[in-house]
Amino acid sequence: MRLKVAYVVVALVLAACMSLASCAAPVPSKQDVRTLTVWTYYNGEQLAAFQSLVSEYNETVGKEAGVSVACSNVGSVNDLRDAVMNSATGKVGADPIPNIFMTYGDTAYAIDQMGMLADLAPYLSEEERDLYVDGYLEEGVLGDSGSIKIFPVAKSTEVFVLNKTDFDEFAADTGVTYDDLATYEGVARVAQLYYEWTDAKTPEPNDGDAFFGIDALANYFYVGASQLGSAIITVEDDAVALDFDKEVVRKLWDNYYVPFVKGYYDARGHYRSDDIKTGTIIALLGSSSGATFFPTHAVSDDGEEHAIEMVVLPCPRFEGGADVAVQQGAGMAVVNTSDEDVEASIAFLEWITEPAQNIQFSTASGYLPVMKSANNIDAVRSSGIEVTDRMEQILEVAITETTEWDLFTPHVFEKGTEFRDVLEHSLSSLATQDAAAVREALAAGTSYEDALAPYLTDRYFEQWYDAVRADLESLL
Repeated sequence: MRLKVAYVVVALVLAACMSLASCAAPVPSKQDVRTLTVWTYYNGEQLAAFQSLVSEYNETVGKEAGVSVACSNVGSVNDLRDAVMNSATGKVGADPIPNIFMTYGDTAYAIDQMGMLADLAPYLSEEERDLYVDGYLEEGVLGDSGSIKIFPVAKSTEVFVLNKTDFDEFAADTGVTYDDLATYEGVARVAQLYYEWTDAKTPEPNDGDAFFGIDALANYFYVGASQLGSAIITVEDDAVALDFDKEVVRKLWDNYYVPFVKGYYDARGHYRSDDIKTGTIIALLGSSSGATFFPTHAVSDDGEEHAIEMVVLPCPRFEGGADVAVQQGAGMAVVNTSDEDVEASIAFLEWITEPAQNIQFSTASGYLPVMKSANNIDAVRSSGIEVTDRMEQILEVAITETTEWDLFTPHVFEKGTEFRDVLEHSLSSLATQDAAAVREALAAGTSYEDALAPYLTDRYFEQWYDAVRADLESLL
């Protein structure tokens, strides 16, 4: 009897559904669900914000389409690069390569040489491409074929971030202003004043505090040279040429290495935000996304922590140089598997970069929206999403740079990662080593001038320049 009733109920339900002109589409069964794996290097609030969007997609658009996205953090940028390369080359113990992974151009180039990346260009109409900031989409074009191998998801640039609390006290005594920090030459002059001002607070001579630090020395080389009309590297028709102009590089040396060994700049923690927290420096140049990690407290000279405010300023330019900032932030590459997986991957990437989702992610992470309609501060303010004062500062300065300045995008070429590593470490390692030697000499009773003398000669610069130039040429 119960079975008969059950049949009747089922029949009535089916009849009712058939009588409706717009009966809901069937929910895909578990067997029909297509699972896409995504690897990222996001962490902290950035990872939480991204995973929140993935969950929203899975519960709405993805559910209707029968697609489920599984997102994983694979560690740092370098950890992610190594994991992807291990998977691509079939290294023993490596996980299967994901459908989608975050990548910079050099890693994408290497994977693409193996024939493993999908060309996204055929899947994007001209109207769809026009929605995105031109430079962001162009960055994903590898080679001259016009193929798009990296999809822009969230971008960043560099900003100057200052411990306003401690700077205000210094500025009140010395008369310096934010305008003095608009150029690298101005930053060096202010850093010298800060060193002397803090040195005067103690009876010991030559123990002043450093003022400034830079997170990415490779960006300093690339962007600084671009501001001064040089390029460091040119790539045309797969031909790579070095443009390591000695006069330009000397200017870069004079405005980083020299103030560093004098004690005006420093770099001790993993990131310069770590140095802000320990009171080692009070200003930094770093990525807009990294600025979200700026600490709320810093250590005072007496060893006690005190609350600090931050202020965000545009990145410095060289005097007489052009307004150029870096364009960075990894995009997403899609692995060339089945057409269905590639199409589903692109549909997910397009959804996550729509203004509503992209602004939501930006206001939580400090990354910048990639669609033109979302990449302005008015769109952020009118989105209805609550934005903290510090996040609004970060986004306002960063968006202004990306919309009003020229943007430098690092070139992609074979050995590009190794080339960048030389730029990143050749000057920073030497500056750190020599600054430590100067401190040791001072502690042993050597005068400040004599301790510095070996490191400030033309010969010393030229020895370093020749060695680095040879290292760079060997990679080309």
